[in-house]
Amino acid sequence: MSDRFSDQGGEPAGGDRVSGSGRLLTGVAWAMLLLGLWLWGREVSDLRHGGSAPTTGDVAAVGRPPDLELPPPARPLRQARPQRLDIPDLGVQAPVVARGLDARGAPDPPPFDQPGVVGWYAAGAKPGAAGTALMVGHVDTATRRAVFYKLSALKPGERVRVVRDDGKVAEFTVDDVQVLTRDRFDARRAYGQRTPGRAELRLITCGGTFDRTSRSYTANVVVSAYLTGTGH
Repeated sequence: MSDRFSDQGGEPAGGDRVSGSGRLLTGVAWAMLLLGLWLWGREVSDLRHGGSAPTTGDVAAVGRPPDLELPPPARPLRQARPQRLDIPDLGVQAPVVARGLDARGAPDPPPFDQPGVVGWYAAGAKPGAAGTALMVGHVDTATRRAVFYKLSALKPGERVRVVRDDGKVAEFTVDDVQVLTRDRFDARRAYGQRTPGRAELRLITCGGTFDRTSRSYTANVVVSAYLTGTGH
């Protein structure tokens, strides 16, 4: 994943109400974040290491089959911070850490020495609450696979679970998987909320192939999911 990870996309929208000048500041912050995410998507995943040229797993965009019936969305939960991300079909159980923005204005990923950790853009929506929560993770490091190595293998209808600090488990259903090349990267499409009022989740990592010349991946894997249930 990028050393400026962006969870990319742009869409951190929390569930709290903002009024007056606060609403203006929120709009400005959103515009700056969107710009940073767009730049990140254009420059994609500049790796700090120079050893091997790792590739991702299955990087074919599966999209959403036209005949797939997905469950209805669940009512958004109250605000609570994420603690762990579980993706049963990929065998992922990863701690979640809060991250901010880097110097370029994009969400900062976990350090490369924490390849099994997922970063959550803490200034945005909380997973399970209304809005689009952004989570980012590395696909690999110079020496090993990382937490989102198999992310592109997820399919619509599969589940993602977020354990929260209020004791609830936000259960999401994947509705879309895309591999967006950097020359066609659209931050609003990648990270914007798909349906107003829903609790949505984006999982983002690097994808495509590794370009030795630019020392970066050629695309981003973007998994979209929405809240469909709650567990304990």
